[in-house]
Amino acid sequence: MYFYPVNVFIMKCLLIILCCLVSGLMSCSNEKSYDINASNKYEKGKGSLEEIEKKNPKQFLRVNGNSKKNLLRQTVVKGNIYNNAKIVSYKDISIKLKFFSKTGALLQEDIDVVYESIHPGGSYTFKSKHFAPKGADSVGMTVIDAKF
Repeated sequence: MYFYPVNVFIMKCLLIILCCLVSGLMSCSNEKSYDINASNKYEKGKGSLEEIEKKNPKQFLRVNGNSKKNLLRQTVVKGNIYNNAKIVSYKDISIKLKFFSKTGALLQEDIDVVYESIHPGGSYTFKSKHFAPKGADSVGMTVIDAKF
C-alpha cells in the first residue's frame, strides 16, 4: 500500500471540500426559480405571433399539386394547401394558377378561391377544372391571399 505524505493528502481533502462548498453555495439562491411575469410574457409573445400570422398569410400557407387533362379537354388541377401557422386559421384562400407551355412561356394566369377553413397545422385538398389555353403543358400554383 502506498501512502501519500501528510501535506499532499490534507491539500487534496481541502480541495475536495472547497469544491463541494463552492458548488453548494452556487446552487442555492434567494431568488425564486420561476418568473412571476412568465404568463404575461407568454401572452404577449402569443399576441405578437398572431399579429404576424394575420399580416402575412402567404408566409404560412403553402400549396402544391398537379394537373391532367380530362375527356372534355379541361385541365383538372388537384392540389393541397398546408397551413404552417401556429395560431391563426385561414379561410377563403386565393390561389394564382399559372399555365405554362413546354418551353416555359407563361400562357395564362387564373385565380381560384378555396372557400374552406384550414386550422393551424392542417391541410386541405382541393380540385378545380379550367379550360387552359392551347399548348399548356404545366401549371404553377401560389397562394396570393387569405382571410382569417
